[in-house]
Amino acid sequence: MSTTYSNFAATTAIHSGAQTRAMIPDLFRGLGSKRVVLFSDKGLEQAGVIERVAEIFKQTPHGIGPELVGIFTDIDQDASSDSVNRATQYAREMAADGLLALGGGSVIDAVKGVKFSLHYGVTDIKDMMPGGINYFRWPEAQMIPIPHITVPTTAGTGSEVSPIAVIYNEEAKLKTNIIHPFIASNMAVLDPDLTVGLPPFITAFTGFDALTHAIEALFSPKATPFTDAYALQTIRMIPKALPEAVKNGDNLNARMEMLQASTMGITAFSFSLSAIPVHNLAHAYGALFRIPHGLANAVFLPHVIESLPELYLPRIALLSEALGLGVNNQSREDMLAAVVENIRNLQQECGLPSDFADYDIPPKSRQMIVQAVESDPAGINFPIPSHVIASIGKKVRGEQAKQTT
Repeated sequence: MSTTYSNFAATTAIHSGAQTRAMIPDLFRGLGSKRVVLFSDKGLEQAGVIERVAEIFKQTPHGIGPELVGIFTDIDQDASSDSVNRATQYAREMAADGLLALGGGSVIDAVKGVKFSLHYGVTDIKDMMPGGINYFRWPEAQMIPIPHITVPTTAGTGSEVSPIAVIYNEEAKLKTNIIHPFIASNMAVLDPDLTVGLPPFITAFTGFDALTHAIEALFSPKATPFTDAYALQTIRMIPKALPEAVKNGDNLNARMEMLQASTMGITAFSFSLSAIPVHNLAHAYGALFRIPHGLANAVFLPHVIESLPELYLPRIALLSEALGLGVNNQSREDMLAAVVENIRNLQQECGLPSDFADYDIPPKSRQMIVQAVESDPAGINFPIPSHVIASIGKKVRGEQAKQTT
């Protein structure tokens, strides 16, 4: 293990368990908040999830708890910069002193953008990431004193505890990043009841997002024993919990394990951030073709492991053991092949596709895709060779299958 500098922090307090959403007003009161705005999306509003959380504030005796002064649901997929700007303006109009994020990764990242904008006096979040990424480091980056609680309704991004906000720049068609040690929520409430209604397909691809975080953390050149511990446990949990959560969405134990695995996976990922080729491809394809991030990761994961053996072979035994495949005196190449097959089997068991046949990816978009992947900020530490990008791109379009038939 290298003795060079590394950093690991777990700054978000985590409250886990069924019905833990009942704690939210008290948690805000403890943080000193009096005027809370709830941020979510229209899908959760229609599903009645927002009301289940908002009504808790109505049950708080008048005068002793924080007031829910507004609900903002106009947040787009991938936390668009326009969504962040509108949400920030709404928070200012409501004189909010507390931010409650209720939703999946898009909502959670958008609220991180709101928190950042309020603290730094920003009106257009795009101005803060002209090159696609803005990295704030301690001690220049200090605590952001805005009470902030996150309630994830999907188990995948783990964004509630990560120091990264991924925000889509509509003008540049680029997923941009703010990295700040104190942008994550003060507290995360992991309530499996609020994920029970998540459809099987979304449950599946958000779960693969968490698995991808853990695997990319494990193979990062900056991995440490801290990140390995979180990554390996995440990898052990997901193949057992995810199929059950997909097939039996009412299973609270499976839902709880997926929420906790999601939180651990992103923690490992965030503090070993370096080579992330799966995310590099997923960001580029997501921005170009509006493919949900978790689904993009799910499709790319086995293809990338298979296509970049030089990155995965050195530690493939760790992944093989965590997946329950063992080592059994196999060569590293055989272990890699078995791991890829195992991931594809899990993909199929969860009802996920192996390509993007359902999306309109023009046959002549190869060069545009290569440029998008190469320019994405996620590729800074580990640029994927252009011929590998093109080869993977051909596979995920399903061209080889068509040629076979």
